[in-house]
Amino acid sequence: MSLTSELVSLCHREEADPGPDGSWTQLTDEDFRTLALRLSEEADAGPLWVFAYGSLIWKPAFESVERQRATAFGWHRSFCLDMVRWRGTAAQPGLMMALERGGRCDGVIYRLPDGDKPEQIERLLRREIDDHESVSSVRWVPVRTAQGVVRALGFWVGVTGRGTSLGQPLDIVAKVLARACGHAGSGAEYLYNTVSHLEEFGIRDRNLWRLQQLVADEIRSIHGGAASSGLSPAT
Repeated sequence: MSLTSELVSLCHREEADPGPDGSWTQLTDEDFRTLALRLSEEADAGPLWVFAYGSLIWKPAFESVERQRATAFGWHRSFCLDMVRWRGTAAQPGLMMALERGGRCDGVIYRLPDGDKPEQIERLLRREIDDHESVSSVRWVPVRTAQGVVRALGFWVGVTGRGTSLGQPLDIVAKVLARACGHAGSGAEYLYNTVSHLEEFGIRDRNLWRLQQLVADEIRSIHGGAASSGLSPAT
């Protein structure tokens, strides 16, 4: 990989959490329960599977009893979610990944322990979304595995409209990721963790592999000597 942990460290800044954007309609506890119940009723009988293609691979925040590679056809990874919180700020907005229509996405599915599906789904929802405008991006996705096709719960699938920047060229995305950082970390860190963990599963996403090269080059152009020496700007 061209993008290294040393380069990623140059992108880190301490940023305060600005809190929820008041222009979005926040989900209430009752909203989460109702949505979790609906999704549970739509689920297939049997195990609960979750499809991971980004941060859920390296930071799942849930217990699983099985994991395996899986492919979602008709979707591809895209840094298209505009971020002014988490991994971006209002002064330097960032981008995070979602699934855009077209192509294929090789990822990982996790099987959750047998149990109360609505409760398990509600925990996942609370990790991934917090407003009504994002609810439509949560859906059941057919994925193909070595054993056949299963339906897995996917997040940030088929996003459109406000808060998204679809179809951006990789060089533009790279400029954003090399500069953006929020209270949850930098865009470069998010990309680095995703690409390196995909490699562990033998998955090399062509666009992400090219993107990590572009981000590495961009960080070097921004930080100059610090990037060449592997030192942080404060060292």
